[in-house]
Amino acid sequence: MADLPPALSGFWVTFRTMFQKVVTEQYPEQAAKYPPKPRFHGRHQLNRHPDGLEKCVGCELCAWACPADAIYVQGAANVEGDRHSPGERYGRVYQINYLRCIFCAMCIEACPTRALTMTHEFDLADHSREVLIYEKDQLLAPLTENMVAPPHAMVAGTTEKDYYEGKVTGATTEQREEVAHREEAEEADEVVDAEASS
Repeated sequence: MADLPPALSGFWVTFRTMFQKVVTEQYPEQAAKYPPKPRFHGRHQLNRHPDGLEKCVGCELCAWACPADAIYVQGAANVEGDRHSPGERYGRVYQINYLRCIFCAMCIEACPTRALTMTHEFDLADHSREVLIYEKDQLLAPLTENMVAPPHAMVAGTTEKDYYEGKVTGATTEQREEVAHREEAEEADEVVDAEASS
């Protein structure tokens, strides 16, 4: 009988809270997203030069610096007609495993071209493990109105140094025409393939 008062007091706490308003937020369906602080480390982003070429040169320093072994980079050589960055190389394969990433930003510190930065996006949860391994196309910054999608040649008369000094301000007419010709050729090839298969 000596244990009865403490037990009743415990039941009283439970009974009292049963009728209080529930404070659970139904995130993300109903909850508002709060803006993160300016120095918040969120999802990574592979940046582009103002004409659309990629800043990543496939050096793999970010992968070497990662303490969680969350980054995989495979570089490839740039060739004329298939140029993705102003350098000799570009990141052909770029993956970040967000199941391993600890958001320490060591990869950002290691990047010599400022190709990799971190955004404020924090909503990375999913139901599948495979979905949380982000590929290059998911990490690349979107194209703006002054950019054209690589591969395309560098701005005529410029060097790799001009790109990194910020002298290139956008895509030129020649670059736009090159991309338009490439897209037309790809569409023509698709039509030929479709006709051949039918």
